[in-house]
Amino acid sequence: MASIVTANFDRNNVTPIRRERTEISVRPVEFAGGGTRGAYRGRRRSRRAARTEPSSSIAKRIFDITAASGALLFFAPLLIAIAVAIKATSPGPVLFFQYRYGYRNRRFKIYKFRTMRNDAGDVRGVRQTVQGDARVTPVGRILRKTSLDEIPQLFNVIKGDMSLVGPRPHVPGMLAADLPYEDLVPYYFQRHTARPGITGLAQVSGCRGSTAQSGPAISRIDYDLDYIERWSLRMDVMIIIRTIRKEFLSGSGF
Repeated sequence: MASIVTANFDRNNVTPIRRERTEISVRPVEFAGGGTRGAYRGRRRSRRAARTEPSSSIAKRIFDITAASGALLFFAPLLIAIAVAIKATSPGPVLFFQYRYGYRNRRFKIYKFRTMRNDAGDVRGVRQTVQGDARVTPVGRILRKTSLDEIPQLFNVIKGDMSLVGPRPHVPGMLAADLPYEDLVPYYFQRHTARPGITGLAQVSGCRGSTAQSGPAISRIDYDLDYIERWSLRMDVMIIIRTIRKEFLSGSGF
């Protein structure tokens, strides 16, 4: 587990990491082994709390496998049609692979339909997609808008790399407000105490897209930790329903 610096300080006395930096998150830092640093040292999560964590729930894992398998069968004809459309309109592979942070910081290979030109894709994920990005193909633009490019991640769920619902997996070294995410948000790695998800509380709450602004970038991590703390199967179902309405039906991606 990567080390996490303490966030136990007065916001008003913070020396900006860069001259223009005036905002940094100060949520208490809790470690996966229990307890926090500074004023929070010595506190331990109860055994009952540990059992109810998303990644420790057998019920969540059964739900993930059952729902992901059913969704793959349901979407099978659509998957074939999308693969044919990508291959017919743009040279290159149908699928796009990229390494992301997973459970307890372990890296895994995520699967997505390729939506960018093969010669312009960014495997490292350093350059984020923006509105009207010229790298995105015509078919890719449709896939992104409807979030259909995410469907291959159902295979990641069945493999155990991901969950249907959880913090969205980030590429290692991802930037937020021109800083490494863990520098802007000292408790950043806490989000990796749960399996990453195809969708999550942050995404259905409006925190999706660019992390160029510090406020939304910090809020995204706060939503992730709020999900981990309040997780339940009922919450997963509600997030999935909201995702279908917000992403697949409304088409808010780009």
